[in-house]
Amino acid sequence: MNIGIIKNTQGPLVGLTPVTIKKFVADGHAVMVESGAGSSSFITDQQYEAAGAHLASKEEVLSNSQLLFVSHELSEQELDLPGSATVICGLLDPYNNPGFLEKLKNTDLLPFTLEFLPRTSIAQSMDTLSSMASLAGYKAVIAAADRLPGYFPMLTTAAGTVPPAKVLVLGAGVAGLQAIATAKRLGAQVEAFDVRKAVKEEVESLGGRFIEVAGSTDDSYAGGYAVEQSEDYKLKQKQLIHEKAIKADVIITTANVPGKKAPILIEKASIDEMQAGSVIIDLAAASGGNCEGTVDNREVITGGVTILGDSSLAYKLPREASKLYSNNLYNFSKHLLKNGVDKIDFDDKIAGDTFVGSRQQIP
Repeated sequence: MNIGIIKNTQGPLVGLTPVTIKKFVADGHAVMVESGAGSSSFITDQQYEAAGAHLASKEEVLSNSQLLFVSHELSEQELDLPGSATVICGLLDPYNNPGFLEKLKNTDLLPFTLEFLPRTSIAQSMDTLSSMASLAGYKAVIAAADRLPGYFPMLTTAAGTVPPAKVLVLGAGVAGLQAIATAKRLGAQVEAFDVRKAVKEEVESLGGRFIEVAGSTDDSYAGGYAVEQSEDYKLKQKQLIHEKAIKADVIITTANVPGKKAPILIEKASIDEMQAGSVIIDLAAASGGNCEGTVDNREVITGGVTILGDSSLAYKLPREASKLYSNNLYNFSKHLLKNGVDKIDFDDKIAGDTFVGSRQQIP
């Protein structure tokens, strides 16, 4: 099988790294890479060649690849190029870019998007969203520390003692847990809130203090997912978050609902009472943000409080992001194409959930 990757014109993420290419080559596949594809992730053409890839122009890659890995939208000109590509997979941004999916449905390609990967144990090694969330959680803390006009750890000096920074993490999913762990390693006092009681042990195992609201609906049957809470609970939650927020030096929000607007967790009233110099890092900025006043890809200062909305923090670590993404793609394609390109099992949950083409495209 011929496998191809082209240069991402919209960001640093690249579909395959040399380490993963060696695995594909060892499996008996040929890999074509557009020259310069890895430059934004600090991967040279020479490294790709040494791994066994063949360097080519974009047109050559698109015209000769049966399996195409992408991390960005393809233009109409690129999709119109005549070629042998059968399968295209990667991060296709289905929630924010439905127009691209419609274009794909009008081609002969079989498109698969990793954003729709099911949350099953067998799919964990393919879970790009979790990979990127982990990087984003780490980078959020680093970004906060860089902007905070103070220390994270407690320091005792001849001039006096500096107390540790107080960090509040809202949402204890993959990104939130990584943020908790990173903030604790830097010496901060960390509190975390999540509507799911199931994550309490994970928060506490990382050294964070789990804050709870009395009277929550039982979620033990929900398999680790959040459940709808009563209006009384929501009012108590709102008040508790306000009380914790106004005392925090740093707040990191991670509550994101795929395909929907992010819930507002930090209201303007809370921001107005926060101490000047405090920092909010909003990881849900792309879907509206968890904080009133968040603007995606912008840093806003209001009343002395810095609000950073950045939905692409993971890509500020391009080398590691590409490494994890490449591993996810390798594991996904091994599962998807285990019987060959022409024998994809669309009844398989992973294949069925991630396929975003039309039924007419299925052979």
